[in-house]
Amino acid sequence: MQFNDDENLDTSQIEDGRGARGQGGRGGSVLGGLGGPGLKIGGGAGILVLVVALIFGISPDHLGLTFGGGSSGGAPADNRALADSCKSGRDANARDDCRIVAVVNSAQAYWPTALAARNSRYTNAPTRFFTGSVTTACGGATSAVGPFYCPADKKVYIDLGFFSDLRTKFGAQGGPFAEAYVIAHEYGHHIQNLTGQMARVGNDRQGPQSGAVRLELQADCYAGVWARNATRTPANGGQPLITQLTDRDVADGLDAAAAVGDDRIQQEFQGRVNPESWTHGSAAQRQQWFTTGYRSGDMAACDTFSGRI
Repeated sequence: MQFNDDENLDTSQIEDGRGARGQGGRGGSVLGGLGGPGLKIGGGAGILVLVVALIFGISPDHLGLTFGGGSSGGAPADNRALADSCKSGRDANARDDCRIVAVVNSAQAYWPTALAARNSRYTNAPTRFFTGSVTTACGGATSAVGPFYCPADKKVYIDLGFFSDLRTKFGAQGGPFAEAYVIAHEYGHHIQNLTGQMARVGNDRQGPQSGAVRLELQADCYAGVWARNATRTPANGGQPLITQLTDRDVADGLDAAAAVGDDRIQQEFQGRVNPESWTHGSAAQRQQWFTTGYRSGDMAACDTFSGRI
């Protein structure tokens, strides 16, 4: 995955909350408990269930779970260091955080045109970097839940340490495009929020054919659509930020998609697979729908809500 050295980065699309007061480290505070309809989980068991159910997806409130102690707002972002370090594609080729800035910029350059072609309007969604824990309009969360999108404030949240976890805890090969896939999936959720697809889930939140799984697989498909178009989408300075995606890059993305399939995570963390509790889809399904989006380059191909998946 290669970025245009001379293309400008726009760090205003990021809220850099790393190290902000009130946030713990990656080993910091654990959620005191979780609540939802018929559900009470606390301590380590709660974290395990969250890892299985929510590894980069939409906010827990959408699945009927709520985090204790959360409210809208949070510590102010301070982008000064990020703006000083991440000025161009050259920086994105050299630094992990600048690379995520570039991916966010690329995604938000692509989607306005794609939605306009379908008579929909795109509005920018900031990505907030945090460390350990964060307060959102959907409640408080810790790094344990992985990256997520909050529909209430239309923001993507990520502790960048997750990319290390993706390799060490979930067995993914990693690589720059594996990281890009994660971010693109979250922006897929933003598209679903803007187009009303998110509302189709209702109370159908678990199971291999559930609305929740269909929503997650559609976000994977949208990530593939962005990837197909990324190298020809003009960004901040009029040229594409991403100049090259290789077969190796795409393979890394597919590997990451498989690593966070419900069946793979359940087998690793619980020792058994229970499709009736799936919320994101199997490894094979996640790879299939990313591939569908990537091969077509058209969000019209991402209708996961029709037929069986």
